[in-house]
Amino acid sequence: MIIIRPIRSSDYDALHQIAVESGHGFTSLPVNEELLTSRINRATQSFHKRDSTTGDEGYLFVMEDTETGEVVGTSGIEAAVGITDAFYHYHLGKVVHSSRELNIYNNIETLTLNNDYTGATEICTLFLRDNYRVNNNGRFLSKCRFLFMAEHTERFNRTVIAEMRGVSDNNGNSPFWQWLEEHFFSMDFPTADYLSGIGKKEFIAELMPKFPIYVSLLSEAAQSVIGKVHDKTIPALRLLENEGFVNRGYVDIFDAGPTVESELKSIKTVRNSIRLQVTVGKVASTKKYMICNDKVADFRAVQMPIEIDYEQKIVTIDEPTAKALQISNGDWVRVSEN
Repeated sequence: MIIIRPIRSSDYDALHQIAVESGHGFTSLPVNEELLTSRINRATQSFHKRDSTTGDEGYLFVMEDTETGEVVGTSGIEAAVGITDAFYHYHLGKVVHSSRELNIYNNIETLTLNNDYTGATEICTLFLRDNYRVNNNGRFLSKCRFLFMAEHTERFNRTVIAEMRGVSDNNGNSPFWQWLEEHFFSMDFPTADYLSGIGKKEFIAELMPKFPIYVSLLSEAAQSVIGKVHDKTIPALRLLENEGFVNRGYVDIFDAGPTVESELKSIKTVRNSIRLQVTVGKVASTKKYMICNDKVADFRAVQMPIEIDYEQKIVTIDEPTAKALQISNGDWVRVSEN
């Protein structure tokens, strides 16, 4: 059975391999033993935090194949970004240069450095190994975070964002960064991306242009990728758009990939999920739902067939599913269609 659970220290080797496989542009999971260990420890502390208010927590989940014991994917939530480190974006805006006397009107796009998303909740660190990208596993790995957030809303902020991976080639070269490198930085994209991922962000404040950048001054290659996502990220973007996320003009400062946002209460899975009381028994239905328990440190989620009595607010779950969720008769679960 495929389950999703909080990460634990014994998952280090699997997380390291995922970091290697994820490649360039996956800033939230650098290939660095100290940082990966710290990420696991921070997640463990976050899941065991008794105070349910929003703070500087980082929740990291893994997808496990219980038949093999293999960890095959990961996804995460940052409860509030920018609390300990500055959280930068560019915002795509416009300025108008006009002269009525000369009958000239120029509408020019600009990129302005900002920290507008400070304090927002971020969904992040989504990666699934190739051979498990079947049976809606990718959708489940992404959307299970919304079940967790719906069940524990007090731990998260009203605005939820997701930074989408921007355009880069197989060697990690970003057309957008190449222009910035040439004019302001003198370091390649993988290096800048890695430094940011391990928390060394001082160079951004020191070297990034402080004033708005006129987009028309960028190279054509750089202009063409602003707000665009990497080919491998298109399915993830489509999923989030279907959940109600929109792009309000914010892009990543390294590869210009879009950042999308939604109000927590407006996310489709959050809005449509329901709490039901459990009865353990035989299930004749074959229709699969996403189901999670109501726990934090012992959070579990699966996608399995169930039977729902909406009037009584009761869900029938078979014994293997109940065991995987670590629940029994009378417990409560949260359910959503996948």
